[in-house]
This record gives sequence, structure tokens and C-alpha cells, in this order.
Amino acid sequence: MQPEEKGWKGPCDECGSSDANHHYPDGHTYCYSCKSRKSPKEVTTMITTVQATQSNDPSPSRRAESNDLSPSRLADYNDIPDRKITRDTAKKFNTLTKKQGSMTTHHIYQYYDSNGNHICNKVRDTANKKFWSEGKMSDAGLFGQNVFTQKAKFITICEGEIDAMSAYQLMGSQWPVVSLKNGAASAVANCKQSFEYLNQFGNIVLCFDNDKAGKKAANDVAEIFEPNKCRIMQLDLKDANECLKVGMRSEDFINAWWASKPFTPAGIINLHDLGDSLYDENYCETCPYPWSNLNEKTYGMRTGELVTFTSGAGMGKSSIMRELMHHLMMNTKDNIGVLAMEESVRNTTFNIMSVEANARLYIKEVRDQFTKEQLREWQKKTVGSKRFFAFDHFGSISNDEILGRVRYMAKALETKWVILDHLSILVSGQEDNGDERKSIDILMTKLRSLVEETGIGLLLVSHLRRPSGDRGHEDGREVSLSHLRGSASIAHLSDAVIALERNQQAEDEQAANTTTIRILKNRYTGDTGIACYLHYDKETGRMTQIDNPFVENE
Repeated sequence: MQPEEKGWKGPCDECGSSDANHHYPDGHTYCYSCKSRKSPKEVTTMITTVQATQSNDPSPSRRAESNDLSPSRLADYNDIPDRKITRDTAKKFNTLTKKQGSMTTHHIYQYYDSNGNHICNKVRDTANKKFWSEGKMSDAGLFGQNVFTQKAKFITICEGEIDAMSAYQLMGSQWPVVSLKNGAASAVANCKQSFEYLNQFGNIVLCFDNDKAGKKAANDVAEIFEPNKCRIMQLDLKDANECLKVGMRSEDFINAWWASKPFTPAGIINLHDLGDSLYDENYCETCPYPWSNLNEKTYGMRTGELVTFTSGAGMGKSSIMRELMHHLMMNTKDNIGVLAMEESVRNTTFNIMSVEANARLYIKEVRDQFTKEQLREWQKKTVGSKRFFAFDHFGSISNDEILGRVRYMAKALETKWVILDHLSILVSGQEDNGDERKSIDILMTKLRSLVEETGIGLLLVSHLRRPSGDRGHEDGREVSLSHLRGSASIAHLSDAVIALERNQQAEDEQAANTTTIRILKNRYTGDTGIACYLHYDKETGRMTQIDNPFVENE
């Protein structure tokens, strides 16, 4: 144990590390190897228990601060029946057992330094499944490193001693197998310490546990070595010993071993591995837009995509969002979410009902013209489906909170489509010293990542910046990507950008109420330009596709 300014380090009874367990002045401990933490009370209890055990044990197991390896002299080579390890395998790996009658009480895994000297033991109490060390584990090589000293084409690494012996046995006792000293948590550190030894082998097969920690550790270890050095073995069962205990045939284990795939960094795949999944048509869901000419250019809306709708003020964004929410409700079986930052959930509900009713129910004077029975019927046909979820909020909210709500909608409520209206209000008053461009960059990156993570179809509303010159967007000015407010990341990270144009000041009433739908970006088909013309009916509040009303002026 090494004294430190703020406590001292010693062995860990949880993972067997000899010096990773930090004892703090207040009495608590924290192991930097296995991440276990014990309160002062737990430490006191543990010490009392150990002392009592040692006082009654004629051959006490000394802890890591001692170099006493006497337990190894009081044990022998035996088979380990509960793990199906043979005596020959145990002897090959210098693994001893202590018995009390016919009962095995301890496993003793002997560790050696790079010169082949026996310097420490890792002891496992079979009754309480606790591990501890005898000697200086920090100077030891991998378990089994002293056994396989000759260069070879392959070496296999397992997480634990029992797994290493199991893999060796399953492979007909032919190929070198070693083990990490303290499981997945120490994988990188252990392999770096034994890098020179491991690197002499032509190929390294990583046979780690089939769990999240094991898979991560395998990838992390593979990154240490040169490309194509490491192969990662895929097990259907938990680990090599589980394979041995259930009676897996050696040839099946060896076939899985030979089938180990070369490690490739995250995000890099061999396209050959796609196989028939390439033709899987269920990788995303598609819903057509309510307007046929827009579908001709886009082939509809798709989950897994981020589509940005943008315009100046009064161009019809709200009307179009109403149409899309209702259309998704009526033309899919999916759950739908909306985060309308400038309206109440009550108004959102009336907006959806308005499309069904062909009446502007979001206006109280219009709503009052209908009976409660009529309103309830429209409510039943829309939000009464229980597939529509809205964000009810009051006051300011951070971007991370918004992202959390979207993630909850996607994962917990299983929404496939989310409408977020709008981007500008989310970044207003945010941190970054009022730098709107930076705030939008950060938020768009997070939204894009969220779409990739959850697979939702995200319909995002964004505003335009005011253009220079005499003619603004309210006068029907043509929109380009450069007009997007705040940041180029909106265009870069969106799968499609759809702009709305309308001349509110046109003398002709039809022209003044017609919105031109212009596609500025279309990653799916590449088809851009004017898609269609939508006429706003003041009586019904509906947006209907019409022929080009400006053809005479062109």
C-alpha cells in the first residue's frame, strides 16, 4: 500500500486489483479498476470480517501488501468440476485449488512476471465469490502469459481466468489463450502493459464477454494495435465457460473462433456485410405529402429524415403545419408528436380539428357556430385516436430539455413523426453570449444526431433572415438557401429544405392568398425548384393545390 497525500491505495476485494482501491481520509473507498465504492461503515465491517476469518484460518490468505504466497503451497492441481475444467487444463495454466473434504473452497490463479517468475496469486473464495491478491499483481503479466512464450500465428484473449482455460480446452488445447487480470474494466491497461508480448503474435482474437462492457472493451483493445491485427469473436452465449458448461462441441466453438471478424473502427463497414438487408424495404416509413406535385419531386416524407420548412412572416407556415399534422394522423398508424413553442396545446388541438372540420376552429367566433356534439365528433376523429402527443410548456426552456422531450416522445411514446415549431425561438436568449449562429450550429447538430439515434421523421420550422434591398419576402421575393436565418448548418444538416413564398401585397386576391412551394434542397432525389402552388381558403382555413396562377405573368 502506497501512502498518499489524500489517503492511500491498496487491494480491491471486488475485482482483485492489487493497488487500484483508494482509501480516503473519511474512511470510504473507491476502486479505479472496477469502479466499486464502499462507505466507511462497509469498509469497517469488511475489515472486521477479514480479521476474524484470518484469526480462525490456520492458513490465512494475506492481502496484496504481502509477498507471502503460502496458500499456493497448501493447494494442489485438481479438476474444477462445476466449471468443467479438467485437471490437465488447470495444471497447464498453473491453477491450484484448495479443498475441504470433497468441496473446493478456493481457486488460486498463479501469475508470473515477464521473466517467468511466480510473483503473485489471484485467489477466489468459492463460497462468497470474492477475489483478492497475494503478492504484487501490478508487476504481473497476463494470466497464461508464462505458458505460451513462443511466437505463433494466433493468440486469444479472454476476460477471466476460467474463460481462458475454457477456450483453450474447447479448442483442443492447441492454441495460445491468455486472460486479462481484472476483467473488462482493466482491458486496455492490461493489454498496454503486455503490448510487446501480444504484438509478437500474428493475430489477436478477442473472446470477451457477450455484454455491453465486453463489446466495448474489445473495441477499445483493438484500437491499441495496428489495423487488421485484432479479430473480435462473436459468442451467442455469455462467455467461453458458458459454452463449455452447456456442452458446446469443440468444432462449433472453433468454427466461431475462425469466423471472428477483423476489427474495424466504429462507423466503417464492409458493404458486403449488408447482404440481403440491402433490399429490406422497412428501413424507414414513408408518407406522401397532401399535395401531389410536391410528392413528384420528393417521393413523400420519410422517417429518419430532417425536413426544414422556412419562410418569412405570414407565408402560410402555420396552415401548412396544420395540414401535415392532420395528414399524418389520417394516413399513417403512427404516433405523432408536436412541440409548438408559440401556442398552447389547446390551440394545437383546435388546429388539427380545423382541418377535419374544414373550418377555422382555432378562432373562437368560428368555433361558436358549431354545437358541442359537432366539436366532440371532430375531436374524436383526430386527437381522440390517442396517437397525438403535444408538449405543454410555460416559460423558458433550454435546448437540452427540448431535446430530452423529443427523445422521450420517440423512445417512450414511440412517436414516428415530430413537428418542431420553430427553430428561432429555441435559440433566442440562449447561452453562447448571444451568438445566434453558434447556437443554431449546436442545436442543429444535436437535432440531426437525435434523428439518427431515434429514426424519427422530424419536420422543423425555421425563419428567414431579412434580405437586403427594397423587396422583402412579404412581397413575394424568391427564397434561396442563403436567406436561412442564422447558420448554414440548417441547410447542411437537413435532408430537405422547403421554402414558402407569397406576395401578401399583390393586388390580385388569388395571388395574395397563394403560396409557392419551392424546394431548395432535396437529398433524396436531387430534384429542386418550384414544386406546387397552394391556395389558402379564408373560409375553411385549408391549403389546396392549384395550377400555376402566375402563368400569364411569366
